[in-house]
Amino acid sequence: MNAQEPLWKPSAARVENANMTRFQREIEARHGLQFADYPQLHDWSVRYPELFWNAVWDFCGILGDRSSEPVLQNAERFAGARWFAGTRLNFAENLLRRRDEHPALVSYLETGKRESVSHAELAARVAAFAHCLRAWGVTPGDRVAGLLPNISATVVAMLATASIGAIWTSCSPDFGLSSIQDRFGQTQPKVLLACDGYYYGGKSFDIRAKVEQLRDTLPDLRQLVLVNVLDANSALPGAVTFRQALDAGAGQPLRCARLPFAQPLYILYSSGTTGKPKCIVHGAGGTLLQHVKEHRLHVDLNDTDVLYYFTTCGWMMWNWLVSGLASGATLLLYDGSPFHPGPQALWDIAEREGVTVFGTSAKYLAALNNAGFSPRRQYPLARLKSVLSTGSPLTETGFRYVYEHIKRDLCLSSISGGTDVICCFAIGNPTLPVFEGQLQCIALGMAAEVWDEQGHSLREQKGELVCTRPFPSTPVYFWNDPDGARYHKAYFARFPNVWAHGDYAEITAQNGVIIHGRSDATLNPGGVRIGTAEIYRQVEKIAAVADSICVGQRWQGDTRVLLFVQLREGARLDAALIQEIKQTIRSNTTPRHVPELILQVDDIPRTLTGKPVEIAVTQTLHGEHVGNLEALANPGALEPFKRFFPQADH
Repeated sequence: MNAQEPLWKPSAARVENANMTRFQREIEARHGLQFADYPQLHDWSVRYPELFWNAVWDFCGILGDRSSEPVLQNAERFAGARWFAGTRLNFAENLLRRRDEHPALVSYLETGKRESVSHAELAARVAAFAHCLRAWGVTPGDRVAGLLPNISATVVAMLATASIGAIWTSCSPDFGLSSIQDRFGQTQPKVLLACDGYYYGGKSFDIRAKVEQLRDTLPDLRQLVLVNVLDANSALPGAVTFRQALDAGAGQPLRCARLPFAQPLYILYSSGTTGKPKCIVHGAGGTLLQHVKEHRLHVDLNDTDVLYYFTTCGWMMWNWLVSGLASGATLLLYDGSPFHPGPQALWDIAEREGVTVFGTSAKYLAALNNAGFSPRRQYPLARLKSVLSTGSPLTETGFRYVYEHIKRDLCLSSISGGTDVICCFAIGNPTLPVFEGQLQCIALGMAAEVWDEQGHSLREQKGELVCTRPFPSTPVYFWNDPDGARYHKAYFARFPNVWAHGDYAEITAQNGVIIHGRSDATLNPGGVRIGTAEIYRQVEKIAAVADSICVGQRWQGDTRVLLFVQLREGARLDAALIQEIKQTIRSNTTPRHVPELILQVDDIPRTLTGKPVEIAVTQTLHGEHVGNLEALANPGALEPFKRFFPQADH
């Protein structure tokens, strides 16, 4: 497929009926403008941020008390910019605006257990649990933590927390005790909700002993709430059950405190692979505005849609998913293995529930492809209009897989942003074509560019992904960072007053974006920068390779590229396979990209959210200390890399 030829184009009817088109026309009518194309609309959105974000507020019908103060103040100071000063709103009020009997949440456990909660019932449950939180002394700014699976109770607890103006923070229950303590131990919740256990891969995991150990390390904890997942009758000493709390608060009215725009809403955590995780505090207003912008305009979400994202409560995509309620959509929640009892697991549910937007990770799509599973052969997927992918760059093979094996007529949106911004820099657009290997566009309101080392803007060249102007969802602050030094070091040390995101990227001739990997994981053989994703895209084409990780090793005063591969059952890393891998990389990239060594390992080390950890492998190869093994899903996978340490320069 020629890179200039799109894999998909929206129909004229789809473009005409899209929220993006309606939004553009409203802007044109209001300001006497006419945009020839999306790049012109985007340019306007970043040149006139006050007008743009005002328009997002109005178009999406945000509920709140608007102030007459300027929308943006202190714009010349990126980290000091103030948005919607004097304006007051409540995040939960905006997500609970629909109160009918239409399903708000449909949740599935891996076991097949299904629950449906209407918009009206969701609001009632939130009111009931918020009543209990207040009775336990929770006030604005207090932390409420969830060690929970992706189920309806988690959504209820978060919204109840937000309705008060308290701060929600969560981890997935499969995290190890040290990983949880590294997070909640810093943020010290007043209330902890924890499940009795969870299901994964056909097995159940009782975590009550871990919860009791955790409780003993949280000195500010006033109340433990047990959410029964494995056993309706399970208990913990001193804990009330979630069901008891709902019963105690039944019939209470929903009260949503309207608080300042920047009122802290969430604490999210960095991966923690190089030390204790950063505790990133996000505000209610910025999170809400970014998410409704992305959902309504870039995903084309409406109140007839069913939105699904495969995620745990330890990943920011859970927070992103839940915001779909602000558009009146039905959220499909799933907790468990996406491959139990087989690759059809999620697609059975998607077809049954009429999913319109299916979100997942690039790794999941690669795994489906590797399993030889083709959803379109088994399911009509008549309502499916979009597939979203994030977590790591989606390869060209992944793009082709979606159109060949899921559905030909859909908008495939590979998206990229992060925990740090709780939104996307590069994203989809239902009114634009999809080009193989490219994220469709830069998001409205985001002044994202690619810069070289000297701070010059680049096009069709690789460089650092930066954002040159403030946006509403920059973190309010880092927890336990009183002078802001850690915050500044994380984002503004590279280029003064410019957000450096840490991605190695490229803006294409089609105004799309390619993410070539993380900046701190780029390879530098002979002084030439190479993104690891460029190599992964080629290795994924090799049928014998199940997974891989590519790193640079100091060697004879330079850097040599090492590729470690995990092979499929029955495959052998012989001379023929090594040659096939090298030739595939050389033919589709450059000779510089070809690894000097290709080595076999049994497992690829990954974070708890499934991302390969190039930095930890690089540290291991050089005999350096790896800061926080608890941040890895499979820390034992690092051990085999130690045998290559004696060969490195150190």
